[in-house]
Amino acid sequence: MILILDNNNNRAIGLNASLGFIGEAVQLLSEDCFEQECKKYQQQECMIILGALQSLDHESLIKRYPTLPFLLIGETLKPLLSIANVVGLICEPFNHEVTTQLLHDCQQYQRMLPNEHKHSKPHKTFDGLVGETDAVKGVRFLIEQVAKTDANVLILGESGTGKEVVARNVHLLSKRNTGPFVPVNCGAIPAELLESELFGHEKGAFTGAISARKGRFELAQGGTLFLDEIGDMPLQMQVKLLRVLQERSYERVGGTKAIQADVRVIAATHRNLETMIEEGSFREDLYYRLNVFPIENPSLSERADDIPLLLKELMRRVNDQTGSTAKFTERAVESLKEHAWPGNIRELANLVERMVIMFPDKVVDIPDLPNKYRYIEVEAYEPEYPEELMEKDAFNDIFSTGFSDYESEPDAEFSQTGSGLLPDDGIELKDYLAELEISLITQALERYDYVVARAAEILGVRRTTLVEKMKKYNLSRD
Repeated sequence: MILILDNNNNRAIGLNASLGFIGEAVQLLSEDCFEQECKKYQQQECMIILGALQSLDHESLIKRYPTLPFLLIGETLKPLLSIANVVGLICEPFNHEVTTQLLHDCQQYQRMLPNEHKHSKPHKTFDGLVGETDAVKGVRFLIEQVAKTDANVLILGESGTGKEVVARNVHLLSKRNTGPFVPVNCGAIPAELLESELFGHEKGAFTGAISARKGRFELAQGGTLFLDEIGDMPLQMQVKLLRVLQERSYERVGGTKAIQADVRVIAATHRNLETMIEEGSFREDLYYRLNVFPIENPSLSERADDIPLLLKELMRRVNDQTGSTAKFTERAVESLKEHAWPGNIRELANLVERMVIMFPDKVVDIPDLPNKYRYIEVEAYEPEYPEELMEKDAFNDIFSTGFSDYESEPDAEFSQTGSGLLPDDGIELKDYLAELEISLITQALERYDYVVARAAEILGVRRTTLVEKMKKYNLSRD
């Protein structure tokens, strides 16, 4: 929702029409009802466009709602850009492209703010950092140690290991956790736009700079700036970043006013920065500025025993998004532990999402996994399974099939117990159940001339399950 408060009625109506044309929900407000409407939308994704006021003071009004992003109309309000939740300036005539970008920046501002419960006290738990291996416990320990300080942190590790998760936890456990966490992927932004993206720009700073705009450093004021893939940053920008880290101030592109940088910087990379220094592609002085406190994030292959917990967490997230889930068998999990995981947790998340799409609300076994994840021969796998549960499962496997309309008479050896009566001299239950299972499978296979898919259907089991049982009992046409 976009709320417009501007006593210049013609301008407000024109902006309303322009935003409505591109599909935005807009509401024009008067000064009398502004407070009431703001409280209504304060907990939602909402932004405010502020123009001329008569009885209200711009600065006090903006500061009263720190969780709401503001856009200001007109050059006369430019000095208010120093307030944290003022995202940018809209200048006349309104430019569709610039306005759309500013609206996007407002959305980013709200998403970067912590949830309301984070304002009350520091976190004592680790958000998203799942695992109980020594490698993960070591990372948690380092996070707790450095979060107490304001030191720069450099997170190292392979792609897909969750370096941003580590950075967010440093932020959430720090005294800056009430401020925004602003991530920037240095490798995803073109070199010619990176300076403007980080430091912002003034109106007319370059072609297309129709209005002033805040950069990521300014948006992160009072919080944490996360520079992901710092190894991809061009040398020219490395020099400017070093200056900000040294002087704790910067200027917008095209500007002359120094802006204080009250920001903690956390950087991350999958590259070997020391090798890059030797090659001349990364500045040594910047490296030492960033690498005050290094944290090495382990690869998934180094923490394979965490895979069961990671699967549970990833499945929960997929379920929250799609409403569907899936469950991996014990042997499927053991097979996944054998994989090298070159894509790390990102690859595991991809697999989980794919399995939920293919087998929604079902059980995923080894034969259901893509070939590259099958490291255990199904017939050779012997899970650790309590003996007292084996009989229960055997009963379930046989009697949940609904196989009751046999065309042939049961074998004579089962006639005595087929009625459910226990013989006086007793029976070997496990052997009896196995023989009964063999008999039912054989009858189903013979009925459908050993077409496994048809037999599996009448038995109410998966085709792969029936194939496993045929191998187990050595059942074949021969």
